[in-house]
Amino acid sequence: MDEDNKLSFFFLGLGLGVAVGVLFAPKSGAETRTFLKDKADEGTDLLKKTTTELRESALEAVERSKTHVKRHKENLSAAVDAGRAAYRDAINNPIPD
Repeated sequence: MDEDNKLSFFFLGLGLGVAVGVLFAPKSGAETRTFLKDKADEGTDLLKKTTTELRESALEAVERSKTHVKRHKENLSAAVDAGRAAYRDAINNPIPD
């Protein structure tokens, strides 16, 4: 019984909300549809713009990462080469005791 009472109050509130919305709607249906379509188009444009900006930002981040990795790879190669040269010098020119 309690559930039936809650359900009837729900539908009563829903009906009253629809009635008040229709009575106090500031625009006609056609104007409201046009307004909603315009807002949806604005949202679509904003989404496209944001997606483009994010893609460009991601591409820039990838390029910076590639440059960073390349620089560290060059530094590592130089360090390995210096280590090899130092090893060769140590082997070819041992320090006397």
